Order: sequence, then C-alpha cells, then structure tokens
Amino acid sequence: MKKPRRVRRRMARKIPNIYDVARMARVSVFTVSAVTNKSSHVSVALKRRVETSIRKLNYRPNLLARGLAKRQTHTIGMIVPDIANPFFPQVVRGAEDEAQKDGYSILLCNSDDKQEKEEVYLELLLSKRVDGILLTKTPGRFSPRLQQMLAYVKTPIVLLMRTAPGVRADAAVTDDLKGAFDAVSHLARVGHRTIALVSGPLHVSNAKARWQGFRKALVTNGLHYDPALVVEGDYRIDSGYRAGLALLPRRPEAIFVANYLMTVGLLKAAEEMRMRCPEDFALASFDDYPWLGFFRPRLTTVDLPQYELGATAAQMLLERIAGKRGRPRTRKLMPQLCVRDSCGFTQHVRKLAAVKKAR
Repeated sequence: MKKPRRVRRRMARKIPNIYDVARMARVSVFTVSAVTNKSSHVSVALKRRVETSIRKLNYRPNLLARGLAKRQTHTIGMIVPDIANPFFPQVVRGAEDEAQKDGYSILLCNSDDKQEKEEVYLELLLSKRVDGILLTKTPGRFSPRLQQMLAYVKTPIVLLMRTAPGVRADAAVTDDLKGAFDAVSHLARVGHRTIALVSGPLHVSNAKARWQGFRKALVTNGLHYDPALVVEGDYRIDSGYRAGLALLPRRPEAIFVANYLMTVGLLKAAEEMRMRCPEDFALASFDDYPWLGFFRPRLTTVDLPQYELGATAAQMLLERIAGKRGRPRTRKLMPQLCVRDSCGFTQHVRKLAAVKKAR
C-alpha cells in the first residue's frame, strides 16, 4: 500500500542514522560503526556495501556522540591577547587550517592580556571538554585552583608566542632576540650612533627577548646604552604615542619599536611634533604586513612567520592529543629583516656616494 504524500515528504526530510545505513547494507549496526570509525577489521565486501549505503543515504556520522564515546570532542581552545591586533589573525588562521586537516575545530577567546579573563576562559574551555588548548599566556602565574584543575583534567596545552614561568608545556615561539639584534645592528651599520628603544612589557617573555636583542646589538656594535632612551610600552597604540612624546624631544638618531601598533602611536606623536621619518629620525619595527609597502616612509621591519607559527603550534598540540609523550619541547621560528626607507638606508647610501664623488 502506497504511503500518503505527507508521510513520504516527512520521511524524505528525515536525517538518516546509523540504523538506516545498517538496514540498507544488510549488516549489523556494529559493522557500520566499525567502518565509519575504522576501529576493527571488516571484510572488503562488507565495507563496500556499507560505504555504498552511506553515499546513497548521504549519512553523516554523529561526531559529537562519537567524540563523547572516545572522550574527545574534536575541538581545540585558543586564547589570544587581542584578535584586533593585526598580528594574530594570520596566527589563528594557521592554527585553524592545521587543525581542520585532522578534523578539529577551534574555539577562539580573547583574554585582553588580563589574567582574570584568561582564567575565566580556561575554565570555560575545560568545562566544554576541549581536547587541547593553544595559549598566548598573559603575564603572571596560574592561580592554585586553576593549576589543580589543569593537573586533574590533563588537557594538553601548547604555549604560543610566549613562554611562561611555572607552565611545563610545549611552546611555539619566534626568535625575538635575533630579530631585535638584526634590526638594531642594521641601524648601527647605517651609521646611527644613538638608538632608542620602545619596548613591550618587560615581564612578558618575548618583550624581554627583544630588549635583550637590543642590548646585545648595542654592545656588539660598540654603542652606548642610555636608559633615558628606553621607554617600556604595552604593545598598544597609546603606549607608543606616549613613548614618542617622551623620546622624540631627546633627538635620538634612530628608534627601534618592539611592535607595529606602538609604531603607529609613535608616528602619530612625530606628526604632532612636525618631525619626519627618516629625515629627523630613523625607525625600525617588529611585525610586517603586506600593506606596509604603501606607507610613507615604507617601514623597515622584522617579519615574523605568523601563519607558520599558528600551524606549528597546532601540529604540536595535535601530536600531544594523539598521545605523544616526552619532555616539553620548544620550537623556535626564525624572523626576517625587511629593509625599507624608514631606517635611513637610502639616505646613507646617497651620503656615501656624495663623499666618494667629492674625493
């Protein structure tokens, strides 16, 4: 007897389940589960029947139920200081692309570099049973309560961009000391003798490394370290602006700024003071972006491999989720110096040419 049209439409809209696949393939539910989960040996003939039924029914396994059965959710938590910072979108994209290759999705959180907010998000992610966490750590240690929780659930964590005292975990970072050393050494080679620094917050590992690279470059190139030419910022535009107001009246020949956002603030201060770069001061900065080629002057920068950083961190985390054991590892990615107009290199070359011509 033919079913009424309304019943047929309702059946057509019904989402196929594992029992429908088993009926069509004339196998047990266990066999369907074994094929979809690749959990045990199934004969070639049975596997072909199950896969054919899956295609015909357009069946999609219940990943959540499968994950709960395996005590996995196929989700990764990721906490960054501020997604509005142009450094982080490519980092997140690298991590997301790598995670999706293994069937994982990412839950993204912003800590605003505040420890209280970071702890709230960590507890939230743990309560949602994420399989692992990528973390750009805020300054400070975890609270004892959160440390106990992390020790209990044993959810793997990979530190991203920053290391942190008291956190034994894998880390994916960039060689910030080398990047700063290369940039400041270049300023010295151009001929600048008084070089100022706008640093990041020195209780953060990568800011401290950039400060160390600055100091090392001065020593290597026989230059004097003047504490009056060092201002500590917080990686945000406003702190770069305040640093510019403090440093520019001292007339340093060059300034090294520890990230792009603070460079924007410093250039704003320079504009208000009617000072021009590189005519009145040379400039080098951390972080490079495609649009910087359209700036005037074009900025000399230390380019960090943002996408690769996120992808590397995700790879390390997925390995831990899969059961890899061993001591915490740190993978350090190399920066690259991009020389453009703001460092005064072009002017320096012209001066040398003029001197040679005069001789």
